Amino acid sequence: MKARLIAVGAILLCLGGIASAHRLDEYLQATILSVEKDRVQASIRLIPGVAVSSSVIASIDSDGDGVISETEQRAYAEQVLGDLSLTIDGSRLSPKLVSVSFPQIEQMKEGLGEIHIDFTADLPRGGPNRRLVLENHHQKQNAAYLVNCLVPSDQDIQIVGQTRNQTQSFYQLDYVQAGVPAGPKLLNWWTSTVGFASLFRLGMRHIAEGTDHLLFLLALLLPAPLIVVGSRWAGVADVRRSLVKVLRIVTAFTIGHSITLALAALGFVHVPSRPIEVLIAVSILVSAVHALRPLFPGKEAGIAAFFGLIHGLAFAATLSELGLGRWEGVAGILAFNLGIETMQLIVVAATLPSLVLMSRTSAYPVLRIGGALFAGFAAVGWIAERFLGLHNSVDVVVNSVAHQAAWIAGMLFLMSLWCWWLRNVPDRQAASTSPSIEIARTRALERLADLEEPLVVAGVAEASADVERPQRCLC
Repeated sequence: MKARLIAVGAILLCLGGIASAHRLDEYLQATILSVEKDRVQASIRLIPGVAVSSSVIASIDSDGDGVISETEQRAYAEQVLGDLSLTIDGSRLSPKLVSVSFPQIEQMKEGLGEIHIDFTADLPRGGPNRRLVLENHHQKQNAAYLVNCLVPSDQDIQIVGQTRNQTQSFYQLDYVQAGVPAGPKLLNWWTSTVGFASLFRLGMRHIAEGTDHLLFLLALLLPAPLIVVGSRWAGVADVRRSLVKVLRIVTAFTIGHSITLALAALGFVHVPSRPIEVLIAVSILVSAVHALRPLFPGKEAGIAAFFGLIHGLAFAATLSELGLGRWEGVAGILAFNLGIETMQLIVVAATLPSLVLMSRTSAYPVLRIGGALFAGFAAVGWIAERFLGLHNSVDVVVNSVAHQAAWIAGMLFLMSLWCWWLRNVPDRQAASTSPSIEIARTRALERLADLEEPLVVAGVAEASADVERPQRCLC
């Protein structure tokens, strides 16, 4: 119990760092869940910002006397719980208030006051695969939601997946509950649709939301359809050579991150997360510079494998947060990695046709240089933030672009088709007009021949007449 309280305290301290960075007009609501066999416990920490503190205080201090009584505290806590929706396997749960504590009104006005609400809910019996869903709609017009879950202290409970919407007002927790020996338990987990599928989806979501991982791969693919002429990207490789090059890069990246993902997830390798995040940003910067000027032409696969080892350590950090055991981790690595590879192939398949088509047009340098500069800008911002601690808006910019990824990929494909069509129009026109010109020339020569033939005949007849005409004597 003491260890759990320490863990809760550590997480709340981390959330405190996040809260200090939020805007003044937000009402931060951070929820920590703890799942047990027969119940779920939760702790909500509510921190109104300076700009919204007056409206929050007014909703609590119902009599307006400037003092928050115990009755008002409990009434507000019940109001918060009433704005929550908590279900297990589709069945609605009834949260029960355990405790509530309020700061002084002066502290709330300064944006420093923290309201603490603890509640619990009994869980009905169910199967081994369970799904807990929490929805928070309390003062959603100015709320900033955060939700997380503690690693279960019960070894028979394993978290297999967490799903949140963009605002974290919706939170879904998938977990497996069993009370059988380790061997059958592993088999049950492996055959569990929820367990394997949840980790597969987690892998897909991780690579989809991991803009730094995708940015590294896409920047490395930008010069893939090109060849080096001198010390510049100038020539265009044929389609087969481009596809082989892309396949080597993707495969090498997969092998690299799969190795370190397995080693780190199984506990054989442990590296602090901060240097890993910095090196990932460095890998993006290197691939961006390479897209501008060839640094290692023909060796992209080796670079992808090398930096893939670093990216794999970041993947493992996500997987380790699920609290899987050693043997469950083996199956988890497979499901998680398959999800990563599936999303990675989807991204490559969505962008590769556009790259190959546009690389055969004069518009490709604009795409290549623009993409490389964007990746380089993001990498420098991440390095400054992760290594030097300088906060900036890189994450906001990159995430806003990533949220429009499907539209961008579709527009890029249409633009590549348009550029390719424009490039081939002159050739088609030349090919279509050449036969017409040849036919016209032939007909003109035929007409000229028809006109010259009577003239020739007339000339010959005239000459014959001169020869046959008798000469008159002069005398």
